[in-house]
Amino acid sequence: MTHPVLTYTTLDDWIAREALPFSLDEPKAFSAAVDQVSASLSDSVELLGLGEALHGGEDLLILRNRLFQHLVEAHDYSAIAIESSFPRAHIVNEYMAGHGPASYEAVQDTGFSHGFGRLDANRELVEWMRQYNSDPSHHIKLQFYGFDSPTEMMGSDSPRQVLHFVLDYLTSVDPASGQEYCQHIDLLLGQDTDWENPAAMMDPAQSTGLSPAATALRIETEDLISELHVRRPELVAMSDERRYLEVVHYARVARQLLNYHATVARVTSDRTAKLLGMRDALMADNLVYMVARERGRGKVFVFAHNSHLRRGKTEWQLGPDLHTWWPAGAHLHEMLGSRYAVIGSAVGVSEANGIGQPEPGTLEGRLTVMPGPARFLLTHREQGLPNAEITALPTRSGSAKNPTYFALTPQSLTDFDWLAILDATTYSRGGPSLP
Repeated sequence: MTHPVLTYTTLDDWIAREALPFSLDEPKAFSAAVDQVSASLSDSVELLGLGEALHGGEDLLILRNRLFQHLVEAHDYSAIAIESSFPRAHIVNEYMAGHGPASYEAVQDTGFSHGFGRLDANRELVEWMRQYNSDPSHHIKLQFYGFDSPTEMMGSDSPRQVLHFVLDYLTSVDPASGQEYCQHIDLLLGQDTDWENPAAMMDPAQSTGLSPAATALRIETEDLISELHVRRPELVAMSDERRYLEVVHYARVARQLLNYHATVARVTSDRTAKLLGMRDALMADNLVYMVARERGRGKVFVFAHNSHLRRGKTEWQLGPDLHTWWPAGAHLHEMLGSRYAVIGSAVGVSEANGIGQPEPGTLEGRLTVMPGPARFLLTHREQGLPNAEITALPTRSGSAKNPTYFALTPQSLTDFDWLAILDATTYSRGGPSLP
C-alpha cells in the first residue's frame, strides 16, 4: 500500500505529526512501529534496505537484528545481505544449515570480510538464524548473503576463490572441460599475494592487474562465461537451474573483480572514484541476483552504510580530494524501481564515536528532541515538505573520532523512504577499538 502525502508548512510540523517513537527494549511497541513502516511500502517491494549512519554503532546493529527478526516472523522475509564479501558468506550459510564447522568461532574470520565476524551483533544474528533454521516447523530456511565485492579499502582479493567456485562446478558435471579450464586458469593466477598486495592501492605500478598473465586471465574468464552461457540447457539438466545461476553469477563476479584489478593498475586522475563506483555497481548486481534467487521464497533485507544504499550520488572528501560516484542504491533504484525501498539512519550522540550533541536546527537536532529513545520518520521523498526550509537546513558537525560517520543533509530526504533516528549509540562490542 502507499502512504497518503500531506502538505506541511514547516519541518517541525511534519516531524511532530509523523515521527513513530520506539524503543528496542519494548518489543511490542517496536513491532507495531515496524508493522506501520512495512504497511507504508509498496506491495511490490522485494528488497528493503537499512542504512547505517556509521560503522561501529552498537545500537544500529541491534536495531538491524531486531528489525530483521520481525520482518522474518511477520512480513515474509527470507534472507539478509550485509556489507561483507560475497564469496565468503557461503561459509556462514553452510554453518547456519548445520553443515561444516560446529562453532561460530570457526567461521567468524573466514565467513566475513572487514573483520565484521568479530562483532557480537553479527554473532547474535547468525546464531538466531541458525536456530530458526533448525526448527522443522520453519519450512523456508533463512539465507545469509554478503553483497560486497571481494575488495577492501587497502587491498583486493585474488580472483582464485570465485573462479574455483565456477571451476569446481564445471569439473563436477564435465570433468574433461573443467580440468582443461583449471589448467589454463591456475597457470595464469600465479600467487595470491601478488593480487592482494596492499601497496597497489596507493601505487598502480605495484598492481598485477594489467600484467600479461592478468590480461590473459581476463580473456580466459570471458571464455569460461561464454561456455556456461552456450551450454545452459545441458548444464541445467546436469545439475539444476538454481545451482547453474549461482555459478554464472560467481563467474560474473570474477569478471568484475579482474576489471577492478585492471583499474587499480591504471594511472588516472579519477582512479579512486572509478574503483569506488565499480565496487558499488557490483554490490547492486549482487543484490539483484539475491532478489531473483529469493523470489518465490521471500523478500530480502539488506544492511550497509547509508552511503551505499542511498539513491543519490555519494560524495567522500578524502584529504584534498572530493570523490563522487553512483552508489549501489542509485543502481538499485534504476534496476528495481518500486521493488526497492530503503531506510536511512541517524544518531544524536555517541561519545565513543566522537559525536557530540547535534546543533539546533539541524535534522538530527530537530529529530532527537521528539519522544524516543528512537523513532522512525517517513520522508515522503520530500513531497509535501517545505522546500525552502529544506534547502536552508544546516548540516551538523561530523565525528572527531569515526571517519565513517556521515551526517544527514537535505539530500537524505530524497535518498531514503524512511529515517530511523536513535538518540545515542555506543561502539560495537567485539569490534576493533577506534584510535
